[in-house]
Amino acid sequence: MITQQTAATPRLRLTSRGRAVLTGLAALPLVVGIAFGAVQAGSAAASDDSSTETFEYVTVSSGESLWALAERIAPDHDPREVVAEIVDLNQLGTSSVGAGERIAIPSQYESEQG
Repeated sequence: MITQQTAATPRLRLTSRGRAVLTGLAALPLVVGIAFGAVQAGSAAASDDSSTETFEYVTVSSGESLWALAERIAPDHDPREVVAEIVDLNQLGTSSVGAGERIAIPSQYESEQG
């Protein structure tokens, strides 16, 4: 007579070290999520101080330079300072502009232009 042997299935046993590793792996996504949320909350708070200042835009005429534009929009101010503010405000790499470009002017000069 042939007897059928059943294979004994081994039972999974976790040691205390295994439980610690498993707990750490399970908690890792939670820790990463909290860290990501903390970083995002910090950048959101930093960007909350954004300026609500509005600007008026002017279109550069053919042959007009930033210097001429500065003299036109702020005749009572030093053109060097006005040009520097326009370059900074518009994040221009140089002080060269082309005809037809729309340039934001600082709000302090809006009422002065004619």
